[in-house]
Amino acid sequence: MVDELKGKVAVVTGGGGVLCTAIAEGLAREGVKVVLLDINHEKAKDTLKQVENAGGEGLALKVSVLSRKELEHAAKEAIATFAQVDILINGAGGNHPDATTSPDQSFFDLDEESVRFVFELNFMGTFLSSQVFGKVMAKRKEGVILNIASMNAIRPLTRIPAYSAAKAAVTNFTQWLAVHLAQNYSPRIRVNAIAPGFFLTAQNRYLLHNEEGALTQRGQQILDHTPMGRFGEPQDLISTVLWLVSPLSSFVHGIVVPIDGGFSAYSGV
Repeated sequence: MVDELKGKVAVVTGGGGVLCTAIAEGLAREGVKVVLLDINHEKAKDTLKQVENAGGEGLALKVSVLSRKELEHAAKEAIATFAQVDILINGAGGNHPDATTSPDQSFFDLDEESVRFVFELNFMGTFLSSQVFGKVMAKRKEGVILNIASMNAIRPLTRIPAYSAAKAAVTNFTQWLAVHLAQNYSPRIRVNAIAPGFFLTAQNRYLLHNEEGALTQRGQQILDHTPMGRFGEPQDLISTVLWLVSPLSSFVHGIVVPIDGGFSAYSGV
């Protein structure tokens, strides 16, 4: 238990996703009130039920992270309900099949709108949410922003140029925002990120397993280059997230923490 987190209020964008659901449950077990934002309201409500089953309380709001107006409305609702926002977790993101190269789709034929969608969802979604909820924190002169980067930001993977570039932008923005908020508003506003390695989610399952459930060549290559020899499970994120959003990491600022089973440490030899 992290006693210092009890009673805090966390906003989680992309709150209906697999990884963010696990994070929300982990926060709830620590006594954190969780405000779940997702463009898919039903998924956010499903996550809220799991938060409540974990003994927590929260809100589930239908919000597009690409709409400043909707984000500002969500901030007002969160404050009206819980009086404050202490933590922002920027979990909204994902890839798109039409922004992914394949034997049937070359880099030169990637759909422009799909590439733009991936970049905007991952980077602009993080940027706009940080503006809206960072402003709330700046007024209080304290808070924590935790971005979700990716192993792709550190070591770009084949086939997913839009997603890799967008997550690299999130990594760079994490460092920039950490310096900017501390220097211009308060050193008690901390900004960090995690870089998950390979977790099975709806976005990447089609790349890692075939229709029969067996590993694809790509999936096997990933495991061959992961010293721990497995894909991540959503629960693997929780302890690091709790550390980064709590006073346990009070002098940790502007870093990106890999949670990847050793993938980034292995040269392949």
